[in-house]
Amino acid sequence: MINRNSKIFITGHKGLVGSAILRGLRLRGYKNLIYKNKSSLNLLDQKKVFSFLKKNKPDFIFIAAAKVGGILANNRFKAEFIFENLSIQNNLIHGAYINNIKNLIFLGSSCVYPKFCRQPIKEKYLMQGELEKTNDAYALAKIAGIKMCESYNLQYGMNYKCLMPTNTFGPNDNYDSLNSHFFPALIKKIHEAKIKNKKHLVLWGNGLAKREVIYVDDLADACIFFMKKKTKEVLLNIGTSKDYSIKQYVKIISKVIAPNKKFKIKFDNKKPNGTPRKILDTSLALKYGWKSKTRLERAIKITYQNYINEK
Repeated sequence: MINRNSKIFITGHKGLVGSAILRGLRLRGYKNLIYKNKSSLNLLDQKKVFSFLKKNKPDFIFIAAAKVGGILANNRFKAEFIFENLSIQNNLIHGAYINNIKNLIFLGSSCVYPKFCRQPIKEKYLMQGELEKTNDAYALAKIAGIKMCESYNLQYGMNYKCLMPTNTFGPNDNYDSLNSHFFPALIKKIHEAKIKNKKHLVLWGNGLAKREVIYVDDLADACIFFMKKKTKEVLLNIGTSKDYSIKQYVKIISKVIAPNKKFKIKFDNKKPNGTPRKILDTSLALKYGWKSKTRLERAIKITYQNYINEK
């Protein structure tokens, strides 16, 4: 049974999701927390990962470490995305098994589902169609992680769960021009247009692609909730069950961070749109008693303040 005295290992603790899990655990009174910088534990190094797990024997592992990026990075660096993500998850999942660590949560992404998937997306739609080409390498690595957790549960009686969140944003996000996801990219573009007094915003695609987003502290809440929850399913969707077009998100974000500005939007149709629509069916998570809580406008306000403070 996992409790406040349990030893919990959070990987990727400096990233968007890992830092939120660490923050959430501390707020809830968990003190026996383990986390390591990349310089002291390279998760790509199998020997070091196995040795670390053998020595520390955590009761629970959160696999929030991953190589992540936006549509451009995913499309340009496919080899790195598939190799590094497979290596990290293989080392941690198999390392947990050989050290008899029975409990972990593997975090994936909604991009594991087919490009032209029925909406809203149910967990059972996994592997029922072709993936989005721009991020198929990353998605395939994550699918392998899901199947690995499923296989180790079936064969070895482990309690490995896979949470598949929708697009996630919040404090400690990545705003790099080449590697960021669409939501932090929009925040950065609108902020820069505001301070430079620009009248136009240039956005990728046609603005019609629809996306669901979740505030990272809500995702962390789901991780901690399901850390303590027994489920018969391995795979669970985590989202808000609400989606908007990219064009609508521009208006929502602008209203929060630049309320006195009016921008004309220009779309670069030469750039990819990605999957036409992605909204997750979260009825399974709801059945177990979890749902997201933070209003979008409030989440944007907190995220933007963090962006300003970290600049």
